[in-house]
Amino acid sequence: MKKVVKFGGSSLADSKQFEKVKNIILADDSRVYVVPSAPGKRNNNDIKITDLLYKCYELAKEGKNFSDSFSIIQERYNEIIRGLNLSLDLGEEFSKIEVKLLNEPEKDYTASRGEYLNGLIMANYLGFEFIDPSEVIFFDNSGNFEPDKTDSALSARLEKTSHAVIPGFYGISESGRITTFSRGGSDITGSIVARACRAAVYENWTDVSGLLMADPKIVNNPAVMKNITYRELRELSYMGASVMHEDAIFPVKKAGIPINIRNTNKPEDGGTWIVANTARRSKFMITGIAGRKDFCSIIIAKDLMHSQSDFYRKVVQCFEENNIPPEHLPSGIDTMTVIVQESKFIEHEQEVLRRIAKFVEPDSLEVESGIALIAVVGRSMKAQTGTAAKIFQALAEERINVRMIDQGASELNIIVGVLNEDFERAIRAIYSKFVN
Repeated sequence: MKKVVKFGGSSLADSKQFEKVKNIILADDSRVYVVPSAPGKRNNNDIKITDLLYKCYELAKEGKNFSDSFSIIQERYNEIIRGLNLSLDLGEEFSKIEVKLLNEPEKDYTASRGEYLNGLIMANYLGFEFIDPSEVIFFDNSGNFEPDKTDSALSARLEKTSHAVIPGFYGISESGRITTFSRGGSDITGSIVARACRAAVYENWTDVSGLLMADPKIVNNPAVMKNITYRELRELSYMGASVMHEDAIFPVKKAGIPINIRNTNKPEDGGTWIVANTARRSKFMITGIAGRKDFCSIIIAKDLMHSQSDFYRKVVQCFEENNIPPEHLPSGIDTMTVIVQESKFIEHEQEVLRRIAKFVEPDSLEVESGIALIAVVGRSMKAQTGTAAKIFQALAEERINVRMIDQGASELNIIVGVLNEDFERAIRAIYSKFVN
């Protein structure tokens, strides 16, 4: 049995965290492939290495001196090396990065060095082989990940390697340029490695003991989700829940590999299991709650709109032509509502409204901004009555007005829209009704 273990930035912030990580890896012989992130914050006043690298790039791009930030980066890595009593010298690697910044600064290359350098330290510390993702993870020249080409090359490489460290976050394009995933992309690398070696489990180690049922910044001490399906996680991630990158689901989902979210600082905790399907019931009627602020609703009313076969297509096209993706499309008999992100809509607002007025000639057209969307997600909801009633009761008791309601055909989630100013209060009310 093989396990892939990915460690986040907080798990590798200093030498003491590295020691914890080594103990975790050596405690289980099946933990054979390690995916490290760049060093994260050591405390609330600290700066992540990736942020410092981005700062160096911005300064270099403008022809400004970046030596202060670069010196901090060098000292952070050297401090880790000294703390682990390693004989490793990264001086040559630092020189390469510095020369690149001075002569030909590239954003993705610069950002990727955080994981690259941490991977070199981790491989040296564990005595594992180092595999540079630029040799086995591929993107096209537009920055799109190439899964099949990657899986073929990485699988072949891992077949010849019993234990390895593969840094997260980056790969290489067809033209030979270092290319990164979006922020948090080390989670995706871990998932890609798990698929390539057909791992039994993909363990994602972070600083919390699993996925929480709600945002701890909003709800005090929320419960941990012990088991959650890929589909539930996708719904919650899309609506703002963040412990791992939402795109990390796809490679392992395709291969049927479960993900186990664990806490580096509390390795005895079981964490959260993310699986394709499960017969295990949630402890509560719902699995989790998540949400995001700052949406707009555009409400279109027209008598007998349902008799016009192309009505909905024409409305959606008005948004598509301005590169504004509709988030939700709740509708009534003679009304259609389009929910979009406010930041994407405002710039093209009048053009979109003009096109709607021209192409579908609505009886009325209303726009409302400052809407927050809250998703209540749970695989057990469809088997139980009264879920929606409970949500609305919780909001009514807090005198929170519901601006929009949407439920998917799968009955996996119920989405409600409230005003931005009611967002936190609404989440606390719903959580309290179902969990407390």
